[in-house]
Amino acid sequence: MAKKDYYQILGIKKDAKADEIKKSYRRLARKYHPDVNPNDKASEDKFKDVQEAYDVLSDDKKRKVFDKFGYYNDNLDPDAPFSSGAGAGAPGFDFSGFQWDTATGAGGGGSSFRDIFSDLFGGAGTGTRPAPEPPKAMPKRGRDIEIPLAMSFEEAFTGLTTNITVNRSEQCSRCNGAGDTGGPIVQCTTCKGTGQVMRSGGRLQFSQECPDCGGTGRRRTPCSLCNGKGTTPKTEQVKIKIPAGVDTGSRVRVPKKGHGGRLGAEPGDLFIVTNVGKHPFFTRKGDNIYVTVPISVPEAALGTRIEVPTVEGKAQLKIPPGTESGQKFRLRERGFPSLRNPQLRGDQFVEVKIALPRVISEETKELLRQFEKLNAENPRKTMGLE
Repeated sequence: MAKKDYYQILGIKKDAKADEIKKSYRRLARKYHPDVNPNDKASEDKFKDVQEAYDVLSDDKKRKVFDKFGYYNDNLDPDAPFSSGAGAGAPGFDFSGFQWDTATGAGGGGSSFRDIFSDLFGGAGTGTRPAPEPPKAMPKRGRDIEIPLAMSFEEAFTGLTTNITVNRSEQCSRCNGAGDTGGPIVQCTTCKGTGQVMRSGGRLQFSQECPDCGGTGRRRTPCSLCNGKGTTPKTEQVKIKIPAGVDTGSRVRVPKKGHGGRLGAEPGDLFIVTNVGKHPFFTRKGDNIYVTVPISVPEAALGTRIEVPTVEGKAQLKIPPGTESGQKFRLRERGFPSLRNPQLRGDQFVEVKIALPRVISEETKELLRQFEKLNAENPRKTMGLE
């Protein structure tokens, strides 16, 4: 039988300590265990190699034999002089006769995989290594909740107080967030005894240690009220206050209205994410507001005072004589309140556009001809055009 490099199988260095060997063994055993990979011959073979490597390297005497001869056999003496002939003729550690029975968990060699892995998967077992105790639940802050909220342009300007329905959780009243009531140890239902759960990150999937059993695959009997989660669902009406000046994407925090914590830890927070609707004629840029207002030819030429809209109502704007189309005027502190400092406000900018009359009578045309004669100017002269 071909020699196997047990260190390479476990992915460790030759000077690895006992805790490193055990840690690597546990990780690989969970990964390739037949219960996790049913009907997968390749995983089953890797599982056997991992167990074989651990049985040798976890025993100081066997490891000493392996380090000296490059393989292990019960008949080899680690303190005997090394002989290439003896080494070549001595039988190796043959694991090939070990057959896995998926129904009973027993091996054909008289051992039981479930006995071997009683410390990993919670079986009764006859192995000498004691099964690890499930980790004690620790206080854990609750998760935050995000809820989108649609608002009008005016509501974002003035602020808003309203009630919203929040589906959250609270600490379980029966187990106080522990997830169990101290009953007997059973297989973890979250990871089904594997100690690992699958998580998704974008298009990738990866496994990580089960949060409910700490990677042991075992836990105490889950609380019947919360089913081991430590929290129970709750629907609640929450009063929220949205400050004046929010914009699309603003996050408003409501403390301690997220999911409940465990074992007395604080609940998470509730975050309201605002989505502000568009206005028919106002445009917002930062805390400033922009609006376009039409004026007549006489108003632009002679100057006047006009009314312009603001979010708070009407305002007076002075149009000086000779105003051109596209000219902008500023109304100070008529913009949005600042979120950082509510005492400050942005400005409103008014852009005027000269509007020609839609219908021009013959009388009006004659007046324009007279105006042209009295004001014989070429507005394109600066461009070199006649």
